Amino acid sequence: MREGTFQDAQNFGLTKVEFEDIKTRLEKTPNFLELAIFSVMWSEHCSYKSSRMVLKNFPTQGPAVIQGPGENAGVVDIGDGYTAIFKVESHNHPSAIEPYQGAATGVGGIIRDVFTMGARPILSLDPLFFGHPNDPHNRSLLEGVVAGISGYGNCVGVPNAGGELHFDKSYTINPLVNVFCLGIAKKEEIRYARASEPGDIVMLIGARTGRDGIHGATFASDVLSKESEEKRSAVQVGDPFLEKLLIEATLELIEKDLVEGVQDLGAAGLTSSSVEMAGRGDMGLVLNIDAVPKRAENMTAYEVMLSESQERMLVICKPDRVESVSQILTKWELESAVVGEVTADGLLTVIEKGEIVATIPIPHLTKGAPCYKMETSRPNLEERRREPHGFQVPSWDYANLVKKMASSFNGCSREWVWHQYDTTLLTNTVIPPSLGPGIVRVKGTDTLLAIKSDAKPRHCYLNPFGGGQATICEAARNLWAAGFTPLAVSDCLNFGNPTNPEIYYEFEQSVLGMCDALRALNIPVISGNVSFYNESPSGAIKPTPVVVMVGKARAGKINKPDFQNTGDVIVLLGETLSELGGSALFEMLTGETFGTPPMIRINAEVSLSKTLLAATGEGIIRSATDLSEGGLAQALVECVCNSGLGAQIALKATGIHITEQLFSESNARALVTVSPDCVSRLTEICAQNETQIRILGVVGGRTLSVTGSFDIPVQELKELYDNSLRKVMDEQGL
Repeated sequence: MREGTFQDAQNFGLTKVEFEDIKTRLEKTPNFLELAIFSVMWSEHCSYKSSRMVLKNFPTQGPAVIQGPGENAGVVDIGDGYTAIFKVESHNHPSAIEPYQGAATGVGGIIRDVFTMGARPILSLDPLFFGHPNDPHNRSLLEGVVAGISGYGNCVGVPNAGGELHFDKSYTINPLVNVFCLGIAKKEEIRYARASEPGDIVMLIGARTGRDGIHGATFASDVLSKESEEKRSAVQVGDPFLEKLLIEATLELIEKDLVEGVQDLGAAGLTSSSVEMAGRGDMGLVLNIDAVPKRAENMTAYEVMLSESQERMLVICKPDRVESVSQILTKWELESAVVGEVTADGLLTVIEKGEIVATIPIPHLTKGAPCYKMETSRPNLEERRREPHGFQVPSWDYANLVKKMASSFNGCSREWVWHQYDTTLLTNTVIPPSLGPGIVRVKGTDTLLAIKSDAKPRHCYLNPFGGGQATICEAARNLWAAGFTPLAVSDCLNFGNPTNPEIYYEFEQSVLGMCDALRALNIPVISGNVSFYNESPSGAIKPTPVVVMVGKARAGKINKPDFQNTGDVIVLLGETLSELGGSALFEMLTGETFGTPPMIRINAEVSLSKTLLAATGEGIIRSATDLSEGGLAQALVECVCNSGLGAQIALKATGIHITEQLFSESNARALVTVSPDCVSRLTEICAQNETQIRILGVVGGRTLSVTGSFDIPVQELKELYDNSLRKVMDEQGL
């Protein structure tokens, strides 16, 4: 095999310094295949070389944590001998180029991350971020992505709890498609992706290897450009029906204790899966390219090692169990092949046609990969926060403002998305996609799990540290409002080019803000992903750290998010301040993000959590939802439109203008309803926990009414809220 050149290294995304580093480590010039292997393992996507210095700040320990970051997914103890295994990932670049397959294979990949550890997937969820759907290209991307998610998830048999959908012009051309999966496993059935015993056999199971997805990891570690369209071959093609067979076969292998380790083939394919398994166990591996089942003729070692063909798994078993493994796979109509062996020498050795074509010390590819301290520079945040010339905060015509927000793309119903997902597969779903978290039961127990994704890109843009704090606090508030105690989070950190000092400042400060809130709330991070280079020729996306938080409660002790009964009293918990900066109102009126975003009050968040959980435990809350984007006005719109019940509100003078009372996005607040005879008890609980309480009004009537400000018929509001997104998608011939 020919010697690798610096031009090859550049084509693979390596720098001159990295190329020279590789030569020094190997004490020779790498051949073409060795250089390709280094390039994918040292890519941003696989190595986290630009983010590891910052990620180490995350709290990763907690009383429920069994496995933190470093495996295919994180694991927490949920009691009764069961664990929850979950992770969120990104499939941004592939979805920008080939939206259906990019999204579909993202779903397939995250599901494999979960069942490869011995868990049966019971729920998926998808945080999505797009440019405004008035633009035909953005509509086409959104339609393709949602179809890909539903097409794969519905067929593979994993229900979808929704997620979120956010529109902003910064995501034009470069949408964010984040994918999450949660599975349940018994403690004794957890499997880890590691090779730990020399002489163990390496088997490849599932689909045959083709030429799709080659250098997908490198593709995901670069900025989208006009040339990106030419890289469609870096986007994989998925088969959900084959994945369903792979789920059942893998879980049977684990249940019968036939395998020592399991790893899915995701980014960088056979290269990363084999290297990571060997690296975790301080072992080596010999791989025989000729033994790999292929679906294309004359595939080279380079193509086989870097292919990202979907629905493939690498399993490690004892020599005397190969036949039993093969029999189970045959039963499930899946192919299997012995492709290698675990060794004690710490080397990755690749053999093709009887000759060694690559030999690399595995530590150089894993824990020895480069780790950079990146340059940072604070952006001109003051300029970002500056109000547009001539802008005035509206102080009248609130009926039109509320109706405009209800029909805005960031304020209207997401039912157009959710109705394409099967949300009740496996019959575990307690509450399908709605205002609050998705909620599923753990069969055989009285445990319920709540799952909620959140992101605050506008606030992170204006104040990265505070936006990071707010992201965590909002996710936690959603769980507290539903009656759940947070267990852990998985994060997906979506940012622009890390070599830009201002972008890296956004990344570092957002993460540090998240860490601050996580520690204050005692919530660990157990898994996650970093997605850099989310840019287009028009610029970088807004900083978008996404978190998916998982919480636990007992059946019968939870709250629904929308109004339940006529006559219930509507109560605002928490203090509203004059905080319109970075708000949905400002963005709706001007199309821009500006102002000073709301401050974080951690002590107030803790107080609110105690109030909500105590009141839920006593069974006095009829409904509860957090206040965030759009403030009180948006929360009322959502509760009214989703329940069909009106609300009669009186906003008393508080020293804060009514515009701010309605649209402020102050943190540490929730909107709850209780029966009239429970108001006094809720007031006592609030006093005990130092949570401010305000009685706003009652549920009922045929309008959403705020005395002296507006009176909007519920049916008119529902028409705007329910149909705005559907109309823009359907009426454009999509």
